[in-house]
Amino acid sequence: MEGIIISFRRGRHTYKPRQFIIEPGKKEQAVEIIGKLVIWRSAKKEIKGKIIALHGRRGLVRARFERGLPGQAINTKVEIKE
Repeated sequence: MEGIIISFRRGRHTYKPRQFIIEPGKKEQAVEIIGKLVIWRSAKKEIKGKIIALHGRRGLVRARFERGLPGQAINTKVEIKE
């Protein structure tokens, strides 16, 4: 299953560099994938994370990665392991 990284988790004055908002394939699947492993891959790196919670009512989820992703990761695909 795949998802798209939408943005950092952020507020008006701060942002959380390890947490990202991800849009999974379907809105109904958002509840089912909490606790699953997320992997972001580039040409040289593979960074793993975990889906921790829902984000809002549109079917978005929050994921916490082991270390922060680069800014180029926004609008790229991630793999969600079942």
